[in-house]
Amino acid sequence: MKIDKAEVLKALEHISAPGEGKNMIESGAVTNVMTFGEEVVVDITINNPSLQAKKKTEVEIMKIIHDKVHQKAKVTVNVKVDAPAEKPKIKGKAIPGIKNVVAVASGKGGVGKSTVTANIAVTLSKMGFKVGLLDADIYGPSIPIMFDVEGEKPLAINVDGKSKMKPVESYGVKILSIGFFTQPDQAVIWRGPMASKALNQMIFDAAWGELDFLLVDLPPGTGDIHLSIMQALPITGAVVVSTPQNIALADAKKGVAMFQQESISVPVLGIVENMAYFTPAELPDNKYYIFGESGARNLSEDLKVPFLGEVPLVQSIREAGDVGRPAALQSGTPQSEAFEKITRDTVEQVVKRNETLPPTEAIKITTMAGCSAVNKK
Repeated sequence: MKIDKAEVLKALEHISAPGEGKNMIESGAVTNVMTFGEEVVVDITINNPSLQAKKKTEVEIMKIIHDKVHQKAKVTVNVKVDAPAEKPKIKGKAIPGIKNVVAVASGKGGVGKSTVTANIAVTLSKMGFKVGLLDADIYGPSIPIMFDVEGEKPLAINVDGKSKMKPVESYGVKILSIGFFTQPDQAVIWRGPMASKALNQMIFDAAWGELDFLLVDLPPGTGDIHLSIMQALPITGAVVVSTPQNIALADAKKGVAMFQQESISVPVLGIVENMAYFTPAELPDNKYYIFGESGARNLSEDLKVPFLGEVPLVQSIREAGDVGRPAALQSGTPQSEAFEKITRDTVEQVVKRNETLPPTEAIKITTMAGCSAVNKK
């Protein structure tokens, strides 16, 4: 007796490959059927790489041919596994409800990065956005002082059966900082893994709720904390703060280079020039460029990244930060107008970035022979 190929194909319509909703013929799992008298050879490709799935496929094909076509058919089944390459699991993940994560960085300490972050945050809130601020400057948290919440403690609340930290709120900004969990005179002496664990808790064990922007105040430089944040969160974009001074600009250039590194590839939204010039009250038309003129503006042009604006060296900005009332709250002043301009330009760059670039991925960090290797996930 000669077995008809058409009968074999019809029989195979009664079974499906493991993990497939359609039958073996519809799904394209059967790649070839050959018949030679009472012999049948079936070539099939499945996506499940397990030995159990392979064996089950062989048995089902033999059984259906014996039941539907010929009881004594000699059946040979060649199973090929074509499992899709497993996508690497991204450890860093977006937080539900948070639309944009903006990191604020500086290559050098003392350039006013936290001051700029605080004032952008309150300006965004004044503009009607829902804003959160994560103080990731583990070793020198200053955000609680700048928002006059130094003595506050985040409360524990229940969210979907899980205990979460409720961020402290001030001036319409939701805030979490390591400063809430340490004494004012207590030094944080942690190695990198401990700091990273603390940051992950503040990021993922917090009830941030719905936010248009989560600002992340990074520590100065380019180190462990920066990599940990970019490993934990897909950053929408970064803002780099510098003074016009050559020493600060050299470090700011390194900060931009870190974000633009191919393996990291976080879009740089722009550069902010802080302490751009000094104007004494008695000479309101005069500008004194104490740290140099237009250094950060020129750097942004050299690096081909946007220049977001400049902040004058004004005593009230420092005083406002010290008393916990960011200067941007004082509407109508030159300093609040400067922060409004910077914030508008930052929002514009975020919108442009979201329209033209795919979402930023988190990065995978491994340590080899004492040095960090950073790979795109």
